[in-house]
Amino acid sequence: MHHKERIRIHKAFTLIELLIVILIVSLVYYFGFSGFEITKSKPKALTPLNLTSTIPRTEAFGGHATLLCVDKCKSCYLRKDISARFQPYNNTIDLAGTVAYTIDKDDHLEAIEYGRFHDKPICLVMDFYDNGSTTQIILKQHNKAYFLPAFFGKPKAFETLEDAKAYWLRYTNLLSDSGDYY
Repeated sequence: MHHKERIRIHKAFTLIELLIVILIVSLVYYFGFSGFEITKSKPKALTPLNLTSTIPRTEAFGGHATLLCVDKCKSCYLRKDISARFQPYNNTIDLAGTVAYTIDKDDHLEAIEYGRFHDKPICLVMDFYDNGSTTQIILKQHNKAYFLPAFFGKPKAFETLEDAKAYWLRYTNLLSDSGDYY
């Protein structure tokens, strides 16, 4: 009988065994998940191809936002609406060396001169609206040119400014002709 009592006593864990198991599980959890952090995915770096899709997804976007870049587009500022102050855009920016162009009334490319902000030359100003429209513009960065449409469509990359200009003119004609029903 004495032997059966011993077997019955060992069917359960002792308090010391339970504390050791808890300690081991805690140590495994601590070392296994201490560096693991659940965070929101950071926005991608601003590039000419994702400007029109990234800015409306930022926390600062409230229906009308303006992006202003200075210092050869190495740093940017964003304001929530027309009455708000410009705040530094703290996410990654890949716009360095960007030059903005528009097309004048004679269909010639013209570099845009914006002026200065905090005594630094402005290289880019873009407005973003809640209806999805933006400032229509051509950006030149490094050896590429990018057409950013005002309304529909996605930004497109081109090898030359002339290619981007030709696309702008064709795109504008397509939009103006789309209302002709007769």
